[in-house]
Amino acid sequence: MAEGSLKYTKLLVAAMDFGTTYSGYAFSFRDKPNNIQTNPSWVAGSAQLMSMKCPTSVLLKPNKEFHSFGFEAENKYAELAEDKEHQEWYLFRRFKMALYETKKLQLDTPVEDIMGKKMPALDIISHSIRFLKNHLWKTIQTRTTGVLETDILYVLTVPAIWDERAKQFMRRAANKADISNRQLTFALEPEAASIWCQVVTDDTLTGISEPLAKYMVVDLGGGTADITVHEKLDDGSLKELQKASGGAWGGNEVDKAYMKMFADIVGPEAMETFRNENMTDYFDLLRDFETKKRTITTDTEGKMTFKIPAVLRELAESGGENIEEKIEMSPYKKAVTWAGDKLRIDKTAAKTLFDIPSKMLIRHINKLFAEPSIQDVEAILLVGGFGECALLKAAFEENFSNKRLMIPSEAGLAVLKGAVRFGHLPDLVSTRIARFTIGKRIMEEFKDHHDPNKKIVRDGVEKCSDVFRKLIEIDEEVPRYKYIREISRPAFPSQQNCVIVLVSSTKHDVMYTTESECQILGKLKFSLPKSSDIADKKYAISYFFGETEIHIHVRILKTNEEHETWIDCFTTRLLEKDD
Repeated sequence: MAEGSLKYTKLLVAAMDFGTTYSGYAFSFRDKPNNIQTNPSWVAGSAQLMSMKCPTSVLLKPNKEFHSFGFEAENKYAELAEDKEHQEWYLFRRFKMALYETKKLQLDTPVEDIMGKKMPALDIISHSIRFLKNHLWKTIQTRTTGVLETDILYVLTVPAIWDERAKQFMRRAANKADISNRQLTFALEPEAASIWCQVVTDDTLTGISEPLAKYMVVDLGGGTADITVHEKLDDGSLKELQKASGGAWGGNEVDKAYMKMFADIVGPEAMETFRNENMTDYFDLLRDFETKKRTITTDTEGKMTFKIPAVLRELAESGGENIEEKIEMSPYKKAVTWAGDKLRIDKTAAKTLFDIPSKMLIRHINKLFAEPSIQDVEAILLVGGFGECALLKAAFEENFSNKRLMIPSEAGLAVLKGAVRFGHLPDLVSTRIARFTIGKRIMEEFKDHHDPNKKIVRDGVEKCSDVFRKLIEIDEEVPRYKYIREISRPAFPSQQNCVIVLVSSTKHDVMYTTESECQILGKLKFSLPKSSDIADKKYAISYFFGETEIHIHVRILKTNEEHETWIDCFTTRLLEKDD
């Protein structure tokens, strides 16, 4: 596509890894694509934690205007809470999962802030992207001169297991943050990590860049586990061998188990009061665990020590029972001791905090390795912030002892840096596996085998509506430049407009677009020439499936008018020439 070729000639590529728990950015110039620069280190504040990423947290003022993002947002909100002035403010944390968990995602789908107040997810994500974009621009200006904002191609990272609707939602959010479609593309997170690891000089990654090397990529973030399988081809590109899969098995599940343990000991009311009235201590508790959980190992002897704010113990004992009595009545009476500001947990009990995501992940990967298409895959590439946890590494070594486990240094930055490289070289992924069957909704001549409820009579012609015409089948190999071109015409001579509807399904064979497994991907509307002759209304339509999003190009044969767009499920759009 003409527009696609324009996008990848930008002077500079900047990637934004908008994560469930943490976010960050990185960039490089066209002449030195692998010389990737990251954002300056963020400082947590009270804990003085230095991080290459900052929390995905957004703070809005009482009038719903943006105030701050990241550590600054959390620290400001904590200060307000200490002074009992936070009630009218809005703090949103870990809201990205709404795009994965919401089945019928809409532009007005809400997310809840830390106190349960709701705002549209589109607005909150847009604020996040705008902050990262503006911070990035300031960083670029301090490191070089002569760059215009229009010289930048922005690459947003998204989980490979997201559907088209969630990706379209992210595009809308980026547009709202003043990033034009011509400056925007998406990188699938496990793909990006795989691309970066192809060029990393790291002894642990030996063989990954050899021709015909096959390996599974497991990207473990805060919210999701995102898994794909790649083969390195002779031409240097990557071929996907198994369609992307995964689930909500990220590090946040461990955090939830940790906070539930406290609630079980001190009581839910004390925990709620602690969170609402001692926000600084609450964030410090979470940040301390974020650091410690990466060091929990398979050792079963001894205890792990966590520093606990004194006020939490005071709240727990405010009802008259001391903390020892509360522990004795909890499920952790044999595993936990609490002395002063120190909570000590048996290592065996600490390991159980990982049970839910770890067991689900291992079970899923075992199921994948049973597939004939990847039984000869001998290596696993483990990336993402959660992938740096020692306990996860040990679980992989134990359950997949016949596979070579590879964990790059700075595994948490692999996606971000790979997304930059992908922006320069989108052809690095030559083939993907279709995650859904995709088809076009059509009307065709009504036959005896059709559902009589779908018969439509117009202009003296009998048609069957809602027929699914397959374009791509689930599990099909889709090359990078895969496109389908067809000549079509409206169903009836009197039509003045045409609406093209693309539909996805989880089934291999689909008869009607109204089946329960079907979901509308997008509706595209364009005007037809004014004529009573249906032949004058013919059009050529090309579907481009090989990129991270679906593109469509339409040409009216009589007038040679051309239109192109990204598929969009949220509105029925009238295509414009400059779309």
